[in-house]
Amino acid sequence: MRRGAASGRVMGVATMKPGVRPRVRPAVRVARLVLAAGLALNLGACFRPLYGPTASGESMQGLLAAIQVDDVLMAQDQERLGHYLRSELIFDLDVSGQAAVPKRYRLKMQGSEQVQTPIVSSTTARAEAGTIVGTVKFSLESLDGRRILTEGVATATATYDRSIQRFASLRAARDAEIRLAKVLADQIRTRIASVLTVKPNP
Repeated sequence: MRRGAASGRVMGVATMKPGVRPRVRPAVRVARLVLAAGLALNLGACFRPLYGPTASGESMQGLLAAIQVDDVLMAQDQERLGHYLRSELIFDLDVSGQAAVPKRYRLKMQGSEQVQTPIVSSTTARAEAGTIVGTVKFSLESLDGRRILTEGVATATATYDRSIQRFASLRAARDAEIRLAKVLADQIRTRIASVLTVKPNP
């Protein structure tokens, strides 16, 4: 075999010099650009700003303000969390505070509250901290109850310090319930808004 032929090829496989990039045909380059543009358009059509224009053409603020928030069904001695949650949702959904907005939807909720005490002092045998676990089942329906737009479950926790003074512990637990209600309300509002954004005729 001649040396000149062997210098550019090895066993019939073409080699390239270091630092030399392979040339891409113009047709292949154009095809790649068209494919990338098509993917960008498809992805842009799939995503819609959460609080931008909705599929129905109505403003998100107007749709949220049209939701009537019912009382939260809670077990006995747990009504305080339900009260905080309803108050947060009324404020979050109707930030304008205009009671004259016609109601078109009804938000129904049923919640439960559980207190956990994972940290116990080895000297006093008393719980040093408590964790409140809140779970809320919610359903957004038409005002007449004939149609369900969305339903789901929101869950959150809030931790507070427990003191040997009973009043201080009760105050800390109440503050934790208020924080818990804010987190739950934010979850529910976000999920409702995501559904109303894409529904053409909510």
